[in-house]
Amino acid sequence: MDEELASTGLVVLAAGFGSRFDSSTHKLLENLNGRPIVSWVLEAAASVEAGAHFVVTQDSNLSSLLPAKFIELRNPSPQDGLASSLALAVDAASAMGLWAVTVGLGDQPLVPPEAWNAVTSTKTGGVAIATYAGVRGNPVKIASSVFGLLERRGDVGARAIFHRVEAVEVPCSGDPFDVDTREDLEQLRAIERN
Repeated sequence: MDEELASTGLVVLAAGFGSRFDSSTHKLLENLNGRPIVSWVLEAAASVEAGAHFVVTQDSNLSSLLPAKFIELRNPSPQDGLASSLALAVDAASAMGLWAVTVGLGDQPLVPPEAWNAVTSTKTGGVAIATYAGVRGNPVKIASSVFGLLERRGDVGARAIFHRVEAVEVPCSGDPFDVDTREDLEQLRAIERN
């Protein structure tokens, strides 16, 4: 396995409340082409070789969907925002001696394995950021040398440090479209049908 891949942990953040999604079902469990939204993300990340694969959840709703290689990290304080989930993953990666994490979101099912692989393979002393037609998106690789700059609470992840560290842009195929609302899901289903 390539050294960059072997020293990096892949992280899927899936502990959010989905509060803007009007449904009795959690948005990550909503059906997209016969499978839950989060399954598309987990499969894409699982297909990339890495030092470890993590998924951050808030409860057991997703446990049965996880590919065998994933280590589930339960966020005991998901109300503390995305930063708290990222901190949990960074701590787990550090404990395993990994030099970096590549982080994606559980509600972005159109990000392909190639994007995860391209970002994870990029050497950086700061961050490597996927770009789609020149627009920054996810996943984002974060070097361990900058872990200490990350917030541990709030809803801003690595983006808050982009201007303070080396930031390498990585052109990627795919689409970082994320499902935040019921309307987003219907739009995504329409795109997939066409």
